[in-house]
Amino acid sequence: MKICVFGLWHLGTVTAACTAAKGHDVAGLDLDPANVSQLSTGTPPIFEPGLAELVQAGLKSGSLRFTTSPGEALKGAEVLWVTFDTPVNENDVADVDSVVRAVSSLFGEIPDGCTVLISSQVPVGTTSRLQALFGELFPKHSVSFAYSPENLRLGSAIKVFTEPDRIVVGADSPRAKAALSALLAPISARIEWMSVASAEMVKHATNAFLAASVSFANEIATLCEYSGADAKEVERGLKTESRIGPKAYLSPGAAFAGGTLARDITFLASIAAQHEFPAHLLRAVAASNTAHKEWFHRRLCESLGGLRGKKIAVWGLTYKPGTDTLRRSSSVELCRRVAADGSSVFAFDPAIKALPDELSPLIKLCPSPIEAVKGADALVVATEWPEFREIPMAEAAAAMRTPIVLDPNRALLAQWAAVPGARYLSVGKAA
Repeated sequence: MKICVFGLWHLGTVTAACTAAKGHDVAGLDLDPANVSQLSTGTPPIFEPGLAELVQAGLKSGSLRFTTSPGEALKGAEVLWVTFDTPVNENDVADVDSVVRAVSSLFGEIPDGCTVLISSQVPVGTTSRLQALFGELFPKHSVSFAYSPENLRLGSAIKVFTEPDRIVVGADSPRAKAALSALLAPISARIEWMSVASAEMVKHATNAFLAASVSFANEIATLCEYSGADAKEVERGLKTESRIGPKAYLSPGAAFAGGTLARDITFLASIAAQHEFPAHLLRAVAASNTAHKEWFHRRLCESLGGLRGKKIAVWGLTYKPGTDTLRRSSSVELCRRVAADGSSVFAFDPAIKALPDELSPLIKLCPSPIEAVKGADALVVATEWPEFREIPMAEAAAAMRTPIVLDPNRALLAQWAAVPGARYLSVGKAA
């Protein structure tokens, strides 16, 4: 099939490269010339394991190309796949109108009979809004609109795209369903067909459920700290309950960060507000997660008797392992907070070679994890890079002024447990 993928950041680049690898003729469309130029040389705009190699393979085979020209990208296209990473501000409010404007700017180039598949994270009703707008402007053209929520995760996006549990698709016309069956059946034999509005709501509901699960687990974990219980043992008890199950999001740890989960909570809260529905649970999830972000700060202050004049070492700055994204990183938020309290912050991250200008005055970026902990009063394990398991922890402890380690998710528990004299703090267990 001939596919146009529109919007080439994380979601779009992964979608274009993986779809080309399945044998489709894919044109990646983005209106940013610098991004397209970079992609045309085989370099994605964001780090994702295996993505550069997949892009380069597509370019070499001729199944993948990139352009800034809507006419060129959409000529003969059977599917226009909209894959913008919807912008979200610091209050978790998404700029949906920017996505609507970008898609509607292509309306004059969309071939008759094409299916427009939206996968950007947008509120329920956006797909029908676009379809109505297209119908007003081009009443004689037959173009179908459909929605399929993206489910990618930074650091494992290619595997998630190529080996999904299932694919949810909202398609209200037989033509769209036929086109999308041909596109998606080679990726997964399990396609959950439903209405467009239901598919949009599935995305909101999934992320809201995961966010609620994380917040629930962390509230239970805090109560475990106060009562002497171990939250990891409680987690095991919950996951062996048949009504809950082993894959439930119930691991005690850091608050959820980034815009993905919070954005859908905000979408649903907005719908509730429009209809004067209180949505008590959704509002509580956001408040609970915000409160849990204080765990690092609270435990540091308890352990050190205040932060002024202290040296805090931080391992990991990125939003999550497997990416070089700093935006919405809880680690960066913590660094800002402890620096404002008078601490000096020394950090190491294997994916970060230079800090943006606004962070350079606050964080000293070190060339190695051992260098970061020299003379430190405490170490925070903020991003769970697998490489950290290979660090000689005894050497790290010896380099610190006081070997206090805060590792909320217990990522390095086995390594630090073997170090005599180290004080190891994690979410859900009293020190």
